[in-house]
Amino acid sequence: MTREKRQRQCGYEDFTPSLPADECPYTVYDFDFDFVTEENRQKRRIFFVVWSPDTSRVRSKMIYASSKDRFKRELDGIQVQLQSTDLTEIGLDIIESRAKSLAN
Repeated sequence: MTREKRQRQCGYEDFTPSLPADECPYTVYDFDFDFVTEENRQKRRIFFVVWSPDTSRVRSKMIYASSKDRFKRELDGIQVQLQSTDLTEIGLDIIESRAKSLAN
């Protein structure tokens, strides 16, 4: 079930505040980043963000953890998986760093 779908015009600064403080949703973010390759092409990466905040219920975390791999296998094109319990673990600097490390 899709809970929320954002338009491509929305930036990363719109994505992170939309994450719930007490739930464990499956989240996917299509990240365009300013990194031009030797072929002079802009890159993009599709992130699967495993968002499991500390404030969510233990039962929810257990169900989420046991089903996320199966859910991820159903998705096509996921290039990066990030696990996070706090917004600082998925800051823009971290996202950019992971995206650029895969661009080389």
